[in-house]
Amino acid sequence: MPHSAATFTLGHSPDPDDAFMFYALAENKIDTHGHRFEHILQDIETLNQRATRGELHISAISIHAYAYVLDKYALLPCGASMGDGYGPLLVAKSRDGLGDNPRLGEVRDWLRPKKIAIPGKMTSAWLALRLAMGDCDTVVVPFDQIFAAVKAGDADVGLIIHEGQLTYECEHLSPILDLGVWWKIKTGLPLPLGGNVIRKDIAPAVRSEINAILRESIRYGLEHRAAGVAHAMPLARDMDTALADKFIGMYVNDYTLDYGETGRRAIREFLGAASESGLIPAPVELEFVE
Repeated sequence: MPHSAATFTLGHSPDPDDAFMFYALAENKIDTHGHRFEHILQDIETLNQRATRGELHISAISIHAYAYVLDKYALLPCGASMGDGYGPLLVAKSRDGLGDNPRLGEVRDWLRPKKIAIPGKMTSAWLALRLAMGDCDTVVVPFDQIFAAVKAGDADVGLIIHEGQLTYECEHLSPILDLGVWWKIKTGLPLPLGGNVIRKDIAPAVRSEINAILRESIRYGLEHRAAGVAHAMPLARDMDTALADKFIGMYVNDYTLDYGETGRRAIREFLGAASESGLIPAPVELEFVE
């Protein structure tokens, strides 16, 4: 039985995968049981920071950031962005001094004297970088300005997220290390990058209802793919429809409908490694909406 209708703030990043995920919701293609959703589009690091203050009812956040908002938010089982053998990418103008297939230690030594532009210190990309490389000299740059920072020489290396993982060659930059590949080799698991959370002060039954609505939005998009991709195209920076469709497929898939046991294990492994390395405040017990 639907509960009293309410209006909820829903934060997500201005990217084609998130736009695709919430296409059905934004275009009134599904039954929301009277609930209204106010879409707030901001970059992921801004959403991470807002989550620490509990500002939005529902929000996309980095899995890294979840470790800092356990008191305020629970994870929704739907909405995951998982890098299954791909993920945040280190790029540079030149890879001089690195062989074709360098060992991890060689990459670590090559990076040590270099300044790395990162998209935020609460992003999962930054946590994965720390787990793989240890201490790094970093500068925080908005994710959509990292290419420019590297090309201008303000940073030697860029840590690329979102569609930059597919467009870096157009910027005449060279790949150094794919952290999703590193994590897959290390653990056999996908790299958990982003998820959706919902405030704990919302009644449990309503949280479950919202989860069902958001899951239906994702399912509808996957079943009406061309229309969902068309809806997302205004946010597809430097991508044609085919490339945007490829990018969406990387991050909106079966894991997005539900993490499943593999996705849940990946989060436990990722945040467990972070806790053991002292990179997050405390061990994390996952709390999912039922």
